[in-house]
Amino acid sequence: MRASTRPMVVAVVLGVVACAATGCATTRGVARGDERPAELRVVSDPDGATVYVDDAYFGSARVLEVRPRALPLGRHQVTIKAPGYFPHDLDVDLEPGVTTVRIKLRPVVR
Repeated sequence: MRASTRPMVVAVVLGVVACAATGCATTRGVARGDERPAELRVVSDPDGATVYVDDAYFGSARVLEVRPRALPLGRHQVTIKAPGYFPHDLDVDLEPGVTTVRIKLRPVVR
């Protein structure tokens, strides 16, 4: 090997080793290969319910029914609320693809 090409070869080899050592920066919840990210769809009765995920506002069930939103893979606490109805809490284990939660809230009797 000529002395002038040696630094370039060393740089390429070090780059390949660094990429292999870090796993090329794959992260949980992001598509890897043929995996899809996790998405949550919520179908509720009443349809105007508000959805919270892990105690943070996530969106309206009316919107989430037609446009699911991405979340990291794994377990999440989902709370669905609407005025005049008891709130509903559930744990959802999200896997790659779309997970649909269907819930009918119970009205508060006055």
